[in-house]
Amino acid sequence: MNSLTKERLVLVISGLVAAAVAIMLASNGNPGNMAICIACFIRDSAGAMKLQTNETVQYLRPEIIGIIVGACIMAFIGKEFKATAGSSPFTRFALGFIVMIGCLIFLGCPLRMVLRMAAGDLNAWVALVGFAAGILTGVIFLKKGFSLGRAEAVAKGEGLILPLVVIALFVLSVTTTVFAVSQSGPGSMHAPVILSLIGGIAFGMLAQRSRLCFAGGLRDLVLVRDGWGLVVIGILFAGVLIYNVASGSFNLSFADQPIAHTEALWNILGMYIVGFGATLLGGCPLRQLVLAGSGSGDSAVTFVGLLVGAAFAHNFGLASSANGTTEAGQIATIVCIVLLFVIAAVNLKRGRA
Repeated sequence: MNSLTKERLVLVISGLVAAAVAIMLASNGNPGNMAICIACFIRDSAGAMKLQTNETVQYLRPEIIGIIVGACIMAFIGKEFKATAGSSPFTRFALGFIVMIGCLIFLGCPLRMVLRMAAGDLNAWVALVGFAAGILTGVIFLKKGFSLGRAEAVAKGEGLILPLVVIALFVLSVTTTVFAVSQSGPGSMHAPVILSLIGGIAFGMLAQRSRLCFAGGLRDLVLVRDGWGLVVIGILFAGVLIYNVASGSFNLSFADQPIAHTEALWNILGMYIVGFGATLLGGCPLRQLVLAGSGSGDSAVTFVGLLVGAAFAHNFGLASSANGTTEAGQIATIVCIVLLFVIAAVNLKRGRA
């Protein structure tokens, strides 16, 4: 078996495992159409740490911890763990913050968008238009020379800080009562801790090995005509779709979808922000967690940006709900889009000193 065939086989297996993990978590208590949502679970974790005070979305999600740790394990197994940092860290923090605002306008990350699509949520199909448009906008800037600079090698211990911190948080969550836990709402819905952790670790390992990225797949198709990055996503979608149809969970409609709203314009613009921002960052929220687990200090900073963005969105009324967007959220959406264009423009190579 040549190396190309082997890599493609890895992608197929990764897609099957990803679908299996999503189905396991969905069938064991995680919120509807949210088997494993990076944005929503970071938001819940921010609530658990009392960074935001919405009592319905507070739970330290083991899946987030598992993804980071699983990616770290796989990076060491594959001898790909590389501690790096220094590639425009504050810009990456800002982009992570902005991407999270977009996610919470739509109510989900690109991973949840695909899971919602597989459950028949037509709002997610509408949002896909915005996500694709955002990626294409980012690609235009990449072709014009956009760059956040090159990361430099740092001490290995620097790259291990985030995995060690999240492990410590997990230990605290299961041995103490220091973290907030929702008694109702999405934060109260979760699979058993051990299943969530195992599912997260498995997802992190396969995402690290397969380079799974929901923005990168379409980006690479446009830039280098390589569509194999979409294979894992396609298999994940198909597997969850089959499960939803077989279990009676498939509901092809705009209305009556769990933790979703029907405001098409804001769904499109929210995911436009996510697609644009993720392309500038070099990866979607899931990819940022995986890179952070693999030693990237810049992606660790991006993760902190996502965490702070989630807290900000809920503390200041920017996040959407099943009832729709807020006026503050709509204004923030436009501001975020403008900021993305500014960040993209000022980081063109031709404009550098």
